[in-house]
Amino acid sequence: MTKEELKIVFFGTPEFAVESLRRLVEGGYNVVAVVTMPDKPAGRGHHLYESDVKKYAVSKGIRVLQPEKLKDEAFVETLRSLRADLQIVIAFRMLPEVVWAMPRLGTFNLHASLLPKYRGAAPINRAVMNGDTETGITTFFLKHEIDTGDVIQQRSVPIGRQDNVGDVHDRLMTLGADMVLETVDAIIAGTVKAIPQEEMLTAGEDPTPAPKIFKEDCHIRWTDSTEAVYNQIRGLSPYPAAWTQFVGPDGKRFDVKIYATSEPIFRAEAVPGRMTTTITRLLIDCADGALKIESLQLAGKKRMDTDAFLRGFSLEGFHAE
Repeated sequence: MTKEELKIVFFGTPEFAVESLRRLVEGGYNVVAVVTMPDKPAGRGHHLYESDVKKYAVSKGIRVLQPEKLKDEAFVETLRSLRADLQIVIAFRMLPEVVWAMPRLGTFNLHASLLPKYRGAAPINRAVMNGDTETGITTFFLKHEIDTGDVIQQRSVPIGRQDNVGDVHDRLMTLGADMVLETVDAIIAGTVKAIPQEEMLTAGEDPTPAPKIFKEDCHIRWTDSTEAVYNQIRGLSPYPAAWTQFVGPDGKRFDVKIYATSEPIFRAEAVPGRMTTTITRLLIDCADGALKIESLQLAGKKRMDTDAFLRGFSLEGFHAE
């Protein structure tokens, strides 16, 4: 079977999935339909938001399916009628077995980590937040438990000391698109030798979880070490962004997102949350030193560099919590 004959149904929602879909379409692979999230109201005007995957699919005239429930009988029958040989899942919700077991060649997922490390919804964030110096991309066949299927292909990439999650996301998005095409080609050629993840763990080692990011995960704890806070901030930048509160001498509080800092500055007499300012410079103490804030955003305002922020906002007497 050739790539033009192989019928593919693609599941995905955000920008991360679009690059792989684009490469499949432009590479002449036979994508017969795309499954993505239903349109949802967004913004102040509650205009319907279309997923990035849907926008691309519509622009290329590809059929789009947007089921509310993946076990809905009408959706399942529609999917069955497409007679797909293979399904590809990238940054989509968990599929029921009736869906992932449908194609004769199976369903594979592209995951942004070196499985079995960082199973879960936020693998890129968690790797950077934990200060890892390496991550990667994995394709694997779906099975019952999330992110546990047999590994088809895997490739690692370094995480630079100053990389934020956006930098790593973009690197993995491009690398992942390459691997999706390589995986499809290997499936067509019949050369895949998938490896159970259990065989990839050393004795006594457990898989690493990568749970979804919640608001509390983004709240900066200035009582942590400078290294921990530095990694937290870059592991959440640019989205969803780490946040803190600037507390004034009168007790008034302002929510502030922190997007970038300098490397940690170590000093012996740090007072967590203490601010040290000049006309253009803002330092905030952690447990064992301080971080120079480079980019931030006051609630309701635009993101800006710290020197621009300090020209319009006095922090005399403030501290961070």
